[in-house]
Amino acid sequence: MSIHIKEIAFVYHPVADIARAREFYGKVLGLKTGLEIEFGGGAWWIEYDVAGIALAVSNAGPPATGGGATLALEVASIDDALAAIAAAKVPVTLEVQEFPPCRMFIIGSPDGHAIMLHQRKAAHPAPAA
Repeated sequence: MSIHIKEIAFVYHPVADIARAREFYGKVLGLKTGLEIEFGGGAWWIEYDVAGIALAVSNAGPPATGGGATLALEVASIDDALAAIAAAKVPVTLEVQEFPPCRMFIIGSPDGHAIMLHQRKAAHPAPAA
């Protein structure tokens, strides 16, 4: 018997400060809020819609301690993304890297999650779904 994976349910980032997370994910990255649940006592579960995949942040569990998976977000312009990150004073943890199919750089979230901002080159479009 094997497990049949149907799709990605969500990507989860535990956060320490929900207001700071809202500022970073909603305002700096410009993600749109999908679902918000308040558990009481200041604990929240917030999902941001990223092209049909939910990025969930919550302060209901233990905060991140670094490490783990990297969230990669496709951007329309890597140069515009880099300028917006600089304007927001978000530290870049890996400078822009150039590869045959893409350009990318990595930033850290306020809770220590690695977030890659990625742009495919025209000669290398996204794979068909």
